[in-house]
Amino acid sequence: MSIRKTKIGRRAFIKNTSLAGGGLILGFSILNSCSTEKEKSMAVKEMPEEWFEMNAYLKIGDNGLVTIMAPNPEFGQGVITAMPMIVADELDVNWQDVIVEQANFNAEDYGWQFTGGSQGIRRRWEGLRLAGATAKAMLVAAAAKTWNVPASEISVAEGILTHEQTGKKAGFGELASIAATMEVPEEVPLKNVKDFTIIGTSKKSVENKKIVTGKPLFGLDYQYEGALVAMVEHPPAFGLQLKSYNDESVRAMSGIVDVFKIKTLEDGFKRGYFDTNAFTDLLVIVGKNTWEVMNAKKAMKAEWEPIADSKYLMDQFGTEVEVEVPGGLESTTDHYAKMKEMASRASTVMRQDGDPEKVFRNADNVIERSYSCPFLAHNCMEPMNFFANVTDEGAHLAGPLQAPGLTETTVAARLGIPVEKVEIELTRMGGGFGRRAYGHYAVEAALISQQVKAPVKLIYTREDDMTFGIYRPSYYATYRAALDENNELIAFHVNAGGVPESPLFPNRFPAGTVEHYLAEQWAIKSNITIGAFRAPRSNFMAGAEQAFLDEVAEAAGKDPIDFRLELLEKAKNNPVGEENEYDPDRLAGVLKLVREKSDWDTPKPGVSRGVSAYFCHNSYAAHVLDIVMEGDRPVVQNVVCAIDCGIVINPDAAANMAEGAIIDGVGNAMYGVLSFKDGKPEQTNFDTYRMIRHTEAPKQVEVHFVQNEVDPTGLGEPPFPPVFGALANALYKATGRRYYHQPFNADHSELLG
Repeated sequence: MSIRKTKIGRRAFIKNTSLAGGGLILGFSILNSCSTEKEKSMAVKEMPEEWFEMNAYLKIGDNGLVTIMAPNPEFGQGVITAMPMIVADELDVNWQDVIVEQANFNAEDYGWQFTGGSQGIRRRWEGLRLAGATAKAMLVAAAAKTWNVPASEISVAEGILTHEQTGKKAGFGELASIAATMEVPEEVPLKNVKDFTIIGTSKKSVENKKIVTGKPLFGLDYQYEGALVAMVEHPPAFGLQLKSYNDESVRAMSGIVDVFKIKTLEDGFKRGYFDTNAFTDLLVIVGKNTWEVMNAKKAMKAEWEPIADSKYLMDQFGTEVEVEVPGGLESTTDHYAKMKEMASRASTVMRQDGDPEKVFRNADNVIERSYSCPFLAHNCMEPMNFFANVTDEGAHLAGPLQAPGLTETTVAARLGIPVEKVEIELTRMGGGFGRRAYGHYAVEAALISQQVKAPVKLIYTREDDMTFGIYRPSYYATYRAALDENNELIAFHVNAGGVPESPLFPNRFPAGTVEHYLAEQWAIKSNITIGAFRAPRSNFMAGAEQAFLDEVAEAAGKDPIDFRLELLEKAKNNPVGEENEYDPDRLAGVLKLVREKSDWDTPKPGVSRGVSAYFCHNSYAAHVLDIVMEGDRPVVQNVVCAIDCGIVINPDAAANMAEGAIIDGVGNAMYGVLSFKDGKPEQTNFDTYRMIRHTEAPKQVEVHFVQNEVDPTGLGEPPFPPVFGALANALYKATGRRYYHQPFNADHSELLG
């Protein structure tokens, strides 16, 4: 047990003695989530007549039901279940008596409501525990006052307070009204890990019933009486802007209410980090229903003209930078030619240990390989959409959004209203992966509503979504390794860059394992908008690095896992440098676990195996991927995954997330590509943008977690990057060919020469 101050972050857990409204219940009785027949047979409690708010995160009904707020946006990663589990465990409530409600955006109550970067649970861990522990302390204080006994003698379990000496008992509901009047304690005890009763057990999603019965959940489901439908038309190519348009015929079409131009970001506006937007001048068509607006959009006639070179200021979380945007129409063939050229030069040195160039000159064996990947579209199953109703009183917005706090400030600035007058209602997201952190579509919806003076639902078509940006950048990296006469690795060099950013992490493995080490980076400016894509930068670097390390291990005559473990032993016992980001013991730990669980050391006839391990987002993941050949077709038969992400809140949900990441990784590595010709995306829908199919998914995925008491770290992204390398290494074993360029099923000769 540890004692923690209750005042944390931007807000103390302030009690409210007034009755709280029930709000929009997005959850349901956890009876539907129980795993035992006994629990399934228990009666569901009626909704309370009164609710009493303990703090921003929870309120207790007069019959003992507890509503717990899920503060972060949900897009399938499970935070809407996992975060309330943390609160409930410290509260010591029966999980069956918990109702979960999605909190809307409220910075005062919930602080940083951002879902992304695998930071949700990690950043909320202590605050959520404190919310539950604080409420429990207030209930105990209420019982002590009512029974006139010392608080230290009262125990709590499954929503029941007990004083053994007198035999008195009471449920939470009986004492909730009194507890709501108690002072918030200065500090409260938190449980020891061994005493958790809910954390670490598997619970079904609190939204399952709504999902399987088709109840409204997503932004596209959002309904508002009298709302119009809006769509936008953006330039057909990056590097173009709107010149003129003719709307005469469109205005005459059935159901069309208005056609006009908007400018989403004014010239001179200092953008925030997630204000990325290539197309700020847009045509808007507003009508009465989706079908009529889609038809009008197809009939719209517009002229476009080239953009000039430009610059804008961006506030990158307190650091002001000037972003240069070049004019011109860019093509993928030109990108690759420029990247190859840049990779052959000396670039900006980000880290240097020892004298690598001297060692390379005198090495007995030097291995050099280059790797690349294309742009990728996020392709969330639910296209971008947002609802807005802007009136003289303020702006009410609703929709799928990963970073509501950052979008709110931009909406307020663009509408010219105080930020307090912007209300954002959060819906479930049909996929995010970083794409919905960029809230330009919410700004667009607000501007459209302001213009037409009516509630509006903005909807993107799939083609809009895929061609508007924002994309995973295109990257290129060249690796070199020097071996001595004994085939020991003595120098390592990585030179990495991309369009328009570098993917380099100079202080990650194998930095710290080699005495002579050099990491360089470069970037090529572009007008194509890029942004966070599941495990940004890591999704490329892990695959390139781990494929290269396998090739080096083969040249050294060593088993791939043994080779990595030897390097990690050096990083542990005699590390080079002081800025290494990773813990060699934990990275070695997932390698050892995946070795054991996959039975790596026992050959499997007819099976080709690849291994990969990577650290990112504060967590460690390793995969062993098995391929069998069916004729000329490689089939991913099995993937064994080992993850160290600290304490696992909801094991089944965590395993599901890893399984999804692995399937996603296989699909992107094998098939994903977005290419450009004269600024225009060549893939605009799923008929040309290749996604993984059911028959191509791994036949089986096993997920194993390292058991420890480390506070939770990232999970949504860490299992994704290692897939690329494990697949490349298994393909080599299966085909005898090394795979250097994504997607692996493509012929890259035209691009790479």
